[in-house]
Amino acid sequence: MITLDELQRSTAEVGDSVHRTTISHILHKSGLYGRVARRKPFLKDIHKKCCLKFATSHLGDTPNMWKKVLWSDETKIELFGNNAKRYVWRKSNTAHHPEHIIPNVKHGGGSIMVWACFSSAGTGKMVKIDGKMDGAKYRTILEENLMESAKDLRLGRRFVFQQDNDPKHKAKSTMEWFKNKHIQVLEWPSQSPDLNPIENLWKELKTAVHKCSPSNLTELELFCKEEWENISVSRCAKLIETYPKRLTAVITAKGGATKY
Repeated sequence: MITLDELQRSTAEVGDSVHRTTISHILHKSGLYGRVARRKPFLKDIHKKCCLKFATSHLGDTPNMWKKVLWSDETKIELFGNNAKRYVWRKSNTAHHPEHIIPNVKHGGGSIMVWACFSSAGTGKMVKIDGKMDGAKYRTILEENLMESAKDLRLGRRFVFQQDNDPKHKAKSTMEWFKNKHIQVLEWPSQSPDLNPIENLWKELKTAVHKCSPSNLTELELFCKEEWENISVSRCAKLIETYPKRLTAVITAKGGATKY
């Protein structure tokens, strides 16, 4: 993660200063290029071990098994997106023209939290989470949306539900709810977003929503639900069809971060 300036200073310190352009040329000739670093959760050894164990134990599962899984997660969607760099093509002295700027407001303009689910058959329900999520609110979301989503996606009674290990998800009362409903819950390793294909859909959803340029939180919620419904069945099916490749990548990385 050293910068060109730092490299140049280090060469000067040993008495042989090299120009930035020369350093850049040598790096490129060696196949090294500047790129934005990917953001991934910090993984302890125990996390890597659990992810590796999950991938190894499920690598031999049949494609039909993964088609029976209803994947779920929550995510925060900001009104004006994140602070990542954006590039525009423009002429001189037009930097502040409306079409060349990214609007922002103090505190990011607000955000919403949503819960949603999907399977290889398409997207299920999406729900805006009002206020702070706790175990009771989570169970209400499940009660009102989980079974209906499974029915709409024609998963049958013997589907498998996936959720992460958030304490409200694993609360005793929540697990009793699953037991009373005869719903099988997939045993899931902590800190493992690479294993959950819904993460791919979150990224695509946020890109699509921000292209709609919502101006307030009401529009943000509306666009989120519309774009979630617009995600094609073929896209969902492809994510699940290639799930064994995801498991293989985790195994290759010994439980560490992957391209997924």
